[in-house]
Amino acid sequence: MAKNEKRLLFSPSGATKPKVPELVKIEVKQACDELVGSVLKPRNIDLDPQEDRFNYIVDIFAKWYRNYFYFYAKYHSPGPNAIEPFFETRFARMEYVGKDRFNLSYMRHTTKWLEVYPDMSLEECIEAISDDPLFTP
Repeated sequence: MAKNEKRLLFSPSGATKPKVPELVKIEVKQACDELVGSVLKPRNIDLDPQEDRFNYIVDIFAKWYRNYFYFYAKYHSPGPNAIEPFFETRFARMEYVGKDRFNLSYMRHTTKWLEVYPDMSLEECIEAISDDPLFTP
């Protein structure tokens, strides 16, 4: 077979991801910012850490990146051997799959995303993130 030979490959019609409408982006951002402010921050941020040598959460926020809406935790690393004083990690991901439906995943300890709730509405995602311990930062 020649090196420059071209081939046609089958690509199923469902292989492309739908583009997120701007109204959906705004609605999701508002609802998730409310979740972060009313549930996640009060539950997970300790304003007076007892130990100053361990990492602790100083902020939680959420933002869009392409078809994904991520929840982030910002940590302070006060120890003497810290590479940087602050770092961010993602702990939850909502993937837009179309018609106001999302696949909900969490970040495993292996740094791989694991989808645990497929095809959910925004309200169901918010309820799962606030109630399920898998989505603890």
